[in-house]
Amino acid sequence: MKNYTITVNGTAYEVTVEENGAAAPVAAAPKAAPKAAPAAPKAAAPAAAGGIKVEAGAAGKIFKIEKIVGDAVKKGDAVIILEAMKMEIPVVAPQDGTVASIAVSVGDAVEAGATLATLK
Repeated sequence: MKNYTITVNGTAYEVTVEENGAAAPVAAAPKAAPKAAPAAPKAAAPAAAGGIKVEAGAAGKIFKIEKIVGDAVKKGDAVIILEAMKMEIPVVAPQDGTVASIAVSVGDAVEAGATLATLK
């Protein structure tokens, strides 16, 4: 048997897995896990071309780029369309601004939290 600690949405679970595939039940119990250090405020860590990051909310593939560098955007405007689990998910501007950079291309695979674009 192997023991693993898996964290889901900030809650750590101790999981025991049978190595040989026997039909033993898998036990999962919440475990107190130390919290990661809080992320620095977005304004304190400006991105290369602009101070406001537009980040992927989920892992997926870039389906479409809605805006180009220099476009003005309002809070909530779709900047990029991400495809995840056969769904098209708009990645929106977190606040009003101007697109300063686009860091991805159509077809790129991205992880959750990746910076896709910046605004200024």
